[in-house]
Amino acid sequence: MLPSDVSRSDPATMPAGPKPAWKKFLVKGMTCRNCARHVSEAVSSVSDVECVDVDLETGMVQVRWLDGRPADDTLIVKAIEKAGFNAQIAPNRSPSKSFWDVLSGWQLNVYLGAICTLPLILGEWFLGWHGKPWFGWLGFGLALMVQSICGARFYIGAWNQLKTGNSNMDTLVSLGSSTAFGFSAWGLFSGQIQHYYFMESAAIITVISLGHWMESLASARAEGSLRALLQLTPPKARQINETGEEKEVDASSLLPGNRVSIRPGDRVPADGVVDSGHSAVDESMMTGESLPVDKKIGSPVYAGTLNRDGHLTVRVNVTGEETAVAHIIEVVQRAQASRASIQRLGDRVGSVFVPVVVLLAILTGIMWAFAPTVAGGLQATFRPYLWPFHPVEGALASAFIYAAGVLIVACPCAMGLATPAVIMAAANAGARRGILIRDGVALEKSGIVNTVLFDKTGTLTRGMPSVADMHVLVSAPDIDMDMKALAASLAQPSNHPLSQAIAELTKGNISLEQWREHRGSGVEAYIKHHGAPMIVRLGSLNWLSKEGVDWKKAGSFIDEWRQKGASLIGLTLGVNALAVFALKDTLKPFAASVIADLKAQDKTIYMVTGDHQLTAMALAEELGIAKEHVYAEIRPENKASIVRQLQEKGLRVAFVGDGINDAPALEQSDLGIAVSRASDVAREAADVVLLNSDIQTIPEALCLAQTALRIIKQNLFWAFIYNAMAVPLAMFGFLSPILCAAAMGFSDVAVIGNALRLMRWKYRRM
Repeated sequence: MLPSDVSRSDPATMPAGPKPAWKKFLVKGMTCRNCARHVSEAVSSVSDVECVDVDLETGMVQVRWLDGRPADDTLIVKAIEKAGFNAQIAPNRSPSKSFWDVLSGWQLNVYLGAICTLPLILGEWFLGWHGKPWFGWLGFGLALMVQSICGARFYIGAWNQLKTGNSNMDTLVSLGSSTAFGFSAWGLFSGQIQHYYFMESAAIITVISLGHWMESLASARAEGSLRALLQLTPPKARQINETGEEKEVDASSLLPGNRVSIRPGDRVPADGVVDSGHSAVDESMMTGESLPVDKKIGSPVYAGTLNRDGHLTVRVNVTGEETAVAHIIEVVQRAQASRASIQRLGDRVGSVFVPVVVLLAILTGIMWAFAPTVAGGLQATFRPYLWPFHPVEGALASAFIYAAGVLIVACPCAMGLATPAVIMAAANAGARRGILIRDGVALEKSGIVNTVLFDKTGTLTRGMPSVADMHVLVSAPDIDMDMKALAASLAQPSNHPLSQAIAELTKGNISLEQWREHRGSGVEAYIKHHGAPMIVRLGSLNWLSKEGVDWKKAGSFIDEWRQKGASLIGLTLGVNALAVFALKDTLKPFAASVIADLKAQDKTIYMVTGDHQLTAMALAEELGIAKEHVYAEIRPENKASIVRQLQEKGLRVAFVGDGINDAPALEQSDLGIAVSRASDVAREAADVVLLNSDIQTIPEALCLAQTALRIIKQNLFWAFIYNAMAVPLAMFGFLSPILCAAAMGFSDVAVIGNALRLMRWKYRRM
């Protein structure tokens, strides 16, 4: 093998068995995005589960097991039930909708709650009916309807959590609303109080339901890119039979080897290769590249991409879960279901939050019931510095209503959503730009790297070198064969880009025996020379020098091309030098500007290559990389040790490679960035995958991650501040139960809204 990198094999040719289909489960009891996160985490904790997708709106959870592992669906059901939710395996056919299915939507809660609550608000605040006995009975009836129908979701959710020894937001809502309703119902039947709080109990559930509805709409928008990807692959395809006739079939029935017709305006139904025709195909939803890609015979096409103008005949090679778009969807789903390290802080607080809030509510009730003078004095002290409000009359009423306000205003959801909402939005925003972020940890690491180490071949350069010059040594012995043909014959079996460049010089038709490839060095074989077997070698000059070859007579040629940044490959017969080939690889477009952009982000840039020191230095100068930051003549297996050396200096290193040859370095780095093709996604070892094979998006990817990390910190900060301020205000009556419900709903929407800024985020060069 030739120097610089490991041989590049085509992943598309690697055998890969079909992945098992998704298994669907119906889950009841999820009321918010935080609940969906708990379900996702519970399912992910089951051994051998590969991927989880939770749809909050439909209550559908899809699970896929690792390849070759036995699928035990009962483990999934038990894990979900242990988390406090009801689950069952979804039927194969879609069940008919019933009345109770309609009730599961937040819309009905909002509509029915508003119909029941608005008359109470009008009578209480505007018409002065609150003192009339008949209005109390009307309030009881309307509030009872809201409690029993609209509140059912909250009560069921709270009960399911209680059965598992847990508590969540449903617990607080149920306790708060029930406190206001129960106290008012007791007062109505006993005649002990004149002012009832049925309006508050109904408004609490209605306003919180409105908040959840807005939250679900915002979440759906954040998932827009993923939903768009899911809908890319067309349900039908025009299959071409043996006689050339077209027949419309289900795209899911296509098999490798089938031929399909793709007309202008059609979406490609499966991954394949163009058999005939010429067209431009829009791959923007997969790669983020806005310009259509030219396709001709032999070009790969991917499921879900849009054929623009020409007619194509495509031979299918990959279908279903093995298509590139399916792999991309899987990566985005895995990222959305993942956790970041920073999330642990919110989880630790959330685990004790509900019990602490319940304790504070009890203390509030005790304080107002048994020490109303003290509590009222504290309320009066702060009243001039806050806003005007109507205090609750009576110690007992104050105890119940203010305690209900404390239960309602506290919002564990905001802290729970602070991180997942941003990960969800960032994963979708990245996917739209052709940037795949593997998980929340990768996103977090992307935001803190301060050093970027580039592999040269195929990353900074095109990875498609060509022979720029060839120097035949005068002192070479007479051989009865063409040296170009000899070099081409030696290079042809190797997949390395430098080998392939030499193989294209001429037709290699020389018979070789015992061909062998030396990793990171070159290739060798035996030929018949004057009747005797002689060893011939093609590879790096350093390797050949160690085998006893002298290159002094080619010194001027070697020095000249090394200064031009070329890679030099020698051809030898035994220990005799025959020729030297100068191969030049061109830089990728915008490579220098990418380096400049990363420097503007205060990133330190390094480069590693297997090329000679002079070649590497010439390229580094062209790119604007400091010479002391260049590692040259490094064997592929030693790249990971270079990453380790930089890490030992205290640097947080992002390694940028092709994702196949550089797997050890990608794994060793703090952040692995793979410049890849769409078909390679499932086989990458990187944290971040760039689908358009262009390093131009690296500064954008790191800047997106930094922005996401900043928004996560903002969300956590404001979630903590909200509760730190809202709970004391509710304890002393400055927030009525209705305002508490509105504030709680607003906090959830605010967290998701802050995360949604990533969907509008645009990269701006510094």
